[in-house]
Amino acid sequence: MFLRLPVFVATGLAAVLILFSGCAKESPAAGARPGGGAGSGGPQKQPVEVAATTRRDLIDTLTIVGSLAANESAEIRPEIAGLVREIVFTEGQTVKKGDVLVRIDDAELRAQLAQVQARYQLAELNVARSENLSESNTIPQSETDRARSEFASAKAELALLHTRLEKTQIKAPFDGLVGARVISPGDYVTASTVITTLDDLSRLKVDFQVPERFLSKVTVGTGFTLRSRALDLATEVQGEVYFVSSVIDRNTRSSEVKGFLDEPPAALKPGMFANIELILDVRRGALTVPEGAILTVPGGSQVVAVRDQGADKIAEFVDVRLGMRSKGLVEIAALKGDLAEGQSVVAAGVGALIIPPGARLEPRPIREEFRVGE
Repeated sequence: MFLRLPVFVATGLAAVLILFSGCAKESPAAGARPGGGAGSGGPQKQPVEVAATTRRDLIDTLTIVGSLAANESAEIRPEIAGLVREIVFTEGQTVKKGDVLVRIDDAELRAQLAQVQARYQLAELNVARSENLSESNTIPQSETDRARSEFASAKAELALLHTRLEKTQIKAPFDGLVGARVISPGDYVTASTVITTLDDLSRLKVDFQVPERFLSKVTVGTGFTLRSRALDLATEVQGEVYFVSSVIDRNTRSSEVKGFLDEPPAALKPGMFANIELILDVRRGALTVPEGAILTVPGGSQVVAVRDQGADKIAEFVDVRLGMRSKGLVEIAALKGDLAEGQSVVAAGVGALIIPPGARLEPRPIREEFRVGE
């Protein structure tokens, strides 16, 4: 029995080796030609999302925060001191230029005016009489000169009193909306007393700061779009720059710019903050692709164009030069080869997909959430 044991073990090992050898011969048949070869139908196609190159107008914009102000705004103050006799306006009233807002007591000035008018009339008669006598050499020339001087003095004093009387009626300097009043009839006012405010809201001004690196693109006449929380999200108000400061602030490295809103909605009020989208440049008819279609390589930038090769679609890498970017789109120009409008390019996942040149592709429309510029 001791002599038969090795024979039994050797026989068992031989059987195991034969069984393993048989399995090894059958395994290629189970997974024959997974990557191609005869009977495989060629290499598999890579599904890709594509978009067509399009020509469109690109707008280079800068978004900043601005502050609204009235077209004209003034604090109404009296020019002379006195008691308030009458307040003619009501708070929040719309007034025209020249409308009387407040009347100051003018009794004393009118009494002075009557006195000066009497002196004026006398001086006028004395001048006429002196000139008649001077022609006949009845009185010396000095008497005639004195009469003329007194007449001129009375005339000037009369004009002064008329001016002071005119100032007792405080009038609106321009068309606008009257604010709240801080006085009442009977109050004594001086030249430093603020009676009310007057704002011209026929159009609004917008004040904002533009960084120095963008300042060369901002000139008088540059357009902008304004959005505010006071308006609906879809509401945009168009404006135009009318002033660009020639000085750059050393602390902020920006310059003051002002613009007009010619037809502002009623919801916009002076003092509000608003988002300003300033139009820096407009590129007409630029050839564009979605930003997701740009592949950055050590030598520059590329796009993967989808070309026809018989019945197949294959990948072709095209070197491009990038231009203006705007709202998810980028301007491109082919450095080599042809890249015309309407050419399909891989528009999503370019950096993550392994696509060698000449690879067979299965184009699919780009998903809705990745579409831009439509």
